[in-house]
Amino acid sequence: MPIRSVFCFIVVAIVAGGAAAPGVRAQQPTRPDFSGFWGAGHAIPADPALVARLPPNTVVVPDAGAPELPIGNFGGLRPKPAALAAAKAWKPEDDMKADRVCLPPSIVYSMQGPFPMEIHQAAELIVMRLEYYDMVRIIFLDGRPHPPANAPHTKVGHSVGRWEGQTLVVDTTHLSESTITNNGLNHSEKIHLIERFWLSPDGRMLLMQQEFEDPDVLDNRGARFVGWDRGTDFIYPYECDPTFAANYQK
Repeated sequence: MPIRSVFCFIVVAIVAGGAAAPGVRAQQPTRPDFSGFWGAGHAIPADPALVARLPPNTVVVPDAGAPELPIGNFGGLRPKPAALAAAKAWKPEDDMKADRVCLPPSIVYSMQGPFPMEIHQAAELIVMRLEYYDMVRIIFLDGRPHPPANAPHTKVGHSVGRWEGQTLVVDTTHLSESTITNNGLNHSEKIHLIERFWLSPDGRMLLMQQEFEDPDVLDNRGARFVGWDRGTDFIYPYECDPTFAANYQK
């Protein structure tokens, strides 16, 4: 078949929605673009359909954005005895000492906080720059697995992602021990975090469903629903100064 005829056949097949000719790469599906600046995180209504799809024994924690849970209230999470005892012994001033005031929480808590972020999106990875504690996340989209269990654990962990239609699903492990709720309940290094990101129909809001489980700390699972609005042009450096703790010393 002449080259021109082959070209015409391929074009007609694509336009008609038919299968591409052998040896012709199929057109990649259009992905939503999360790139840009996003304003402070805030709670969004928990979609009943999404809540119904959560695994059994999962509670939606109502502390996304600016609200914080009072002492002793863990939003429906059920801490195991040792974790509960540690949380009850915690006092707010414990975290307002010079050696702790600039310690960032892990992304389990950071991603639901009322701070903006910047996103850079490419084919094989996504980079999230959080204003909160100047944290930087890298989400790998190239199919790599998580590292071995003995690899270093950090406050951002190791994240791998995949696309399910228009939704980005992010699986994170290797998180170092840190905050679950801002009232003394901490997770262990065995916590497993799943996040789903998608855009609102008008593209003006980035939405997230967060799920986490920690067999060492919790007898149930947790979930949060968070949103960020487009519109900011930059994020500020956090630049935590440990002398800030002096404001809380008696």
